[in-house]
Amino acid sequence: MEGTSLYLPIVILLMQCSPSSPVTVSSNRHKVEVREFSDAVLSCMFHTERDQNPRIEWKKKGKGVSFVYFDGQFKGPFEGRASIEGATVTLQRVTQDDAGEYRCEISAPLDSVNLGETNVTLKVLVPPHTPSCEIPSGAVTGSVVQLRCRDQQSIPPATYSWYKDGQQISPPRHTNATYLINARIGILEFKSVAKEDTGRYSCLASNGVGPPKMCEGKRMTIEDVNVSAVVAAVVVVCLVILICGCGGYLLHRNGFFSRHRGRSNVNYIPPPQESTDFKHTQSFML
Repeated sequence: MEGTSLYLPIVILLMQCSPSSPVTVSSNRHKVEVREFSDAVLSCMFHTERDQNPRIEWKKKGKGVSFVYFDGQFKGPFEGRASIEGATVTLQRVTQDDAGEYRCEISAPLDSVNLGETNVTLKVLVPPHTPSCEIPSGAVTGSVVQLRCRDQQSIPPATYSWYKDGQQISPPRHTNATYLINARIGILEFKSVAKEDTGRYSCLASNGVGPPKMCEGKRMTIEDVNVSAVVAAVVVVCLVILICGCGGYLLHRNGFFSRHRGRSNVNYIPPPQESTDFKHTQSFML
């Protein structure tokens, strides 16, 4: 008992002489991901050395730095749709405009280190929207055909899968397949389409945030090339060109395209003619 009472003054003296911790600021979630139109909690915790009433500020980084919370009030677009508890802020019904990097600043003028800060990044997730699909209505066998699908609004970006007549088209398993699927950019490409590729095609966009969305299906018809008709058309065109060329040559040879042909001699005055009959215009006296 006497030993304990002997050490107690020493412990108290050491506690008084030990330095206090300056202002410190931290967050238990530096990256926050929430769905669009839900609430986002941006945590900020602090500890001060002496100052019991530090100044709390929140700022949002962008092209510049704008105030979110300053002088005990929310500012700009956050006014009326945000709350604060301690230094932790809750943003209500966030949109894409709210996404970005935020900074919590604690200013304690009475502390030896009078400023501390921590950053929190907010990412607003957007479920898929109905993608836009480009599906040709027809093509000829043997040609290269691309079907395109795109959703510009989903965050994170959507991945895509293709369907034919309601059945999902499996990604090709070997390099010599007749088609390719790029799930990241939404392209279904046929290297050489065949008649059996005729069908109703649609595309499904998904990103794991909300329910997937599918575009309206569209029928693509593949037709065979009519070789006989193509050959006949080429022959007819060649004959027409040959006949026109021969006709033009003959007309040119016969002077039909002469530079002076068809000109009218409007200003031409014929020379005077001498009279063949001699007539007396005066009487002579013999």
